[in-house]
Amino acid sequence: MRFDPWDAAFVADPYPAYRELRGQGRAVWCEATGQWLVPHYADVSALLRDRRLGRTYLHRFSHEEFGRTAPPPEHEPFHVLNGNGLLDLEDPAHARVRRLVSKAFTPRMVERLAPSVERLARELAGGLRAVGGGDLLTAVAEPLPVAVIAELLGVPEGDRGLLRPWSADICGMFELRPDAETARRAVTASVEFSAYLRELIAERRKEPGTDLISALIAAHDEEGRLSEQEMISTCVLLLNAGHEATVNTTVNGWWALFRNPGQLAGLRAHPGPARAEKLSTAVDELMRYDTPLQMFERWVLDDIEIGDTLIPRGAEVALLFGSANRDPARFEDPDVLDLGRADNPHLTFGAGIHYCLGAPLARLELAASFGALLDADGPPMRLVREPRWQEGYVIRGLRELLVEF
Repeated sequence: MRFDPWDAAFVADPYPAYRELRGQGRAVWCEATGQWLVPHYADVSALLRDRRLGRTYLHRFSHEEFGRTAPPPEHEPFHVLNGNGLLDLEDPAHARVRRLVSKAFTPRMVERLAPSVERLARELAGGLRAVGGGDLLTAVAEPLPVAVIAELLGVPEGDRGLLRPWSADICGMFELRPDAETARRAVTASVEFSAYLRELIAERRKEPGTDLISALIAAHDEEGRLSEQEMISTCVLLLNAGHEATVNTTVNGWWALFRNPGQLAGLRAHPGPARAEKLSTAVDELMRYDTPLQMFERWVLDDIEIGDTLIPRGAEVALLFGSANRDPARFEDPDVLDLGRADNPHLTFGAGIHYCLGAPLARLELAASFGALLDADGPPMRLVREPRWQEGYVIRGLRELLVEF
């Protein structure tokens, strides 16, 4: 099988193609995407930390200087929103914003959310069990991270239904070659979500609370405070990055467990506190085994060599997380799901300055979700039918996961 991110069969199982790519070299040119594909763990890990690559080039070059065409003016709301978030900022702006966001989004804040996360997970799992089953995606996987992020930001319960559609529309632009309709929806969602957050920020300036937005407003150091746009972009990134990854890890993970009944039985055999410890390693293994973010793109800011290949400034590299996490040079029996895998430095959360700030919250949500679905009284959950995959490849997940008890 060849690398073809628009082919349904490839999206359903890209791992055979990754094996071929790793055999072809350390950097493989892909004419279809116009990128250098980087499939090996050691290279992906190193390049995530290499400052000769960047998520953007605009901190050093204009579009013209970099040999690229500027995006259409009508796409500006999306690019302003995306470009001011931590994921697409580069130093020194990235260091300043991350430092200030870290003052607000603290480990203590995540710890304080733990009881709410566990309660929400139990309620959602209980609701699915009460009706005998249904779509795990819409009943548990999607609503849990949305509710958690909404509680973190202080979004009123009546407004929470707005968040998931906005997130889905904005994230459509992260796929390869998004079409005009995808771009239109992303721009609309960017405008609407930004306007909503501006109102929420204005309210919190008048009446601060214990939520993250209030903490972001208060965060400051000797260099100043976050701008309103930086706060908006931070909130949107927390929803998009945290939500999409958690949703897809949940459904992709359960699909992997159903296909590996021995591993699932091992989880079920350890109830209560013993399972909580086992879930810690299990969640990381599920993220490694079927990575929700398959590709992370970077611009080449200065000429760079990968193996014997010289990649010039202005080129784009695609760091293949899904391939790196199945690289036999780093992981023993990488195509085997092993929930007890102790040596597991997977790259699902990235590395370097862009390492995922929300990783502790994602792990908390995933452990609570899997634990709640495993702990409920009554017959165990089982698969109704084999699921179908969404069309997207970069953010890869299932359309649905139908289960019954």
